[in-house]
Amino acid sequence: MTINLAIESSTTLTEEEYLGFERSSEIKHEYLSGHVYAMVGATRKHNLIIWNVASALHRQLRGNPCEAYINDMRVKIPKTGDYTYPDIVVVCETPLLSDDYSDTLINPLLIIEVLSPSTEAYDRGEKFKRYRSIESFSEYVLIAQDKMAADHFVKQNNIWTILEVDQEIRLVTIDCLLTFPEIYDRVELASEK
Repeated sequence: MTINLAIESSTTLTEEEYLGFERSSEIKHEYLSGHVYAMVGATRKHNLIIWNVASALHRQLRGNPCEAYINDMRVKIPKTGDYTYPDIVVVCETPLLSDDYSDTLINPLLIIEVLSPSTEAYDRGEKFKRYRSIESFSEYVLIAQDKMAADHFVKQNNIWTILEVDQEIRLVTIDCLLTFPEIYDRVELASEK
């Protein structure tokens, strides 16, 4: 899912106002520094990649206490009060939800984003910086949708490092493996045209 970086409203909202607005809205919005940003629809490639990754995780996480969510599980960044919608988010402890609506997670372990041209810089930069302030957050994967490529970041001893990715991604926090052939199944890449 991509974010429309134009402000939905020039008025800033409180977290409570945003949540009330968001829960009654037909489209999703992220909440950053008091401003609301509309989420726009995703491309076919974007959706296929998310589905492929989620399917692989679902198979590998059976019988495991971890839970994976796609697209609609909002994540709250407690330090900033921001709210985002990661493409895929995984939690392995008891899910901590911000309230009784059970639609906002505050303790993600792993976040996966499929890069879009309009959000790639944000996903790599400011969004990653905000995510890093979440204490439980320990692994971040950015997957390209125009070629077989990914960036894989892992936090160990409070230090973030980038791991080499070559045809597969070993998700260290949940002991799962994603291979490029399964990630990109049915996805037409630029070199295949």
